[in-house]
Amino acid sequence: MDFSKRKLFFSLILILTAYLIDRLNKYFFINEIGIDESTIIEVTSFLDIVLVWNRGISYGLFQQESEIGKIFLTILSCLICIFLVIWIFKEKNFLCYMPLSLIVGGALSNATDRLLFGAVADFYHLHAYGYSWYVFNIADMCIVFGVFLLIIINFYPNIKNKFE
Repeated sequence: MDFSKRKLFFSLILILTAYLIDRLNKYFFINEIGIDESTIIEVTSFLDIVLVWNRGISYGLFQQESEIGKIFLTILSCLICIFLVIWIFKEKNFLCYMPLSLIVGGALSNATDRLLFGAVADFYHLHAYGYSWYVFNIADMCIVFGVFLLIIINFYPNIKNKFE
């Protein structure tokens, strides 16, 4: 298998893995456990499982209640995914495929939520010492981890150069 086919295969596997893990996690909580907005499952003293429908983007910003707003956010998510897939096709550095693929897989899963439910299902609520962080899902973790890796890769060119 030549380099470009391996690159695309690797990226596709990561995109599908991130997408499917998030979809299965959401299916499990909503359909198998039957979690709803009033359910609180205390996992640890700092982590609860709850259901929050995020009608906005990251951190609940730009909440959209109208159908046009929901459609706009779904289209925006899909356009960002297309841009990132084009980046994957053009990228020459093997190390960049993983974070880009994680971001695409997470964004596609959240876009799927918007299409199915009109909002993104978030479950993990971190809190400690009176401080409460936002509620997130596995797709959000993939997106944040992917962005973090891209930042590290680009701030430390020695790491990037080893994989060219």
